[in-house]
Amino acid sequence: MATVTYTIPNISCGHCLQTIKTELSELAGVKSVDGEVEKKIVTITYDAPADEERVLVLLKEINYPAAY
Repeated sequence: MATVTYTIPNISCGHCLQTIKTELSELAGVKSVDGEVEKKIVTITYDAPADEERVLVLLKEINYPAAY
C-alpha cells in the first residue's frame, strides 16, 4: 500500500475536493482520498492495480492536475 500527497492548485472549494474524491475513488485500487481545501492538498492511499502514474493521469483528466 502506498500513500501520496499532492498539491492541487485548482482546488478552490469543497465541491472541487468532492469531485476529486469521487473520481479517484472510482479508480481500482484506491483505498482512501482525503484533502484540505485551505492547503490545496489531496492525500491518496492505494494498492495495485492503481499506481502513481494512473492517479496523476486521472487528476489531469478531470482538470485538477498536481503541481510539481
